[in-house]
Amino acid sequence: MEALTPAIAIGVGSIAPALAIGLIGMKAMEAIGRNPDAQTKILPAMLLGMAFAEAIAIYALVIAFTK
Repeated sequence: MEALTPAIAIGVGSIAPALAIGLIGMKAMEAIGRNPDAQTKILPAMLLGMAFAEAIAIYALVIAFTK
């Protein structure tokens, strides 16, 4: 029972970032597919958005380790 709390914390805390990263990647690839010349503008914004979403998952991991 003691290990259940961190497992739930990381499980629930990683659902939204995982969905966000998937949606960011999907929309970026869709945008590049529509306008390949805009890749140099889309790619950095995509990576920055993914990094922010991943940071939320890391916060959930830290919370899970502190419990």
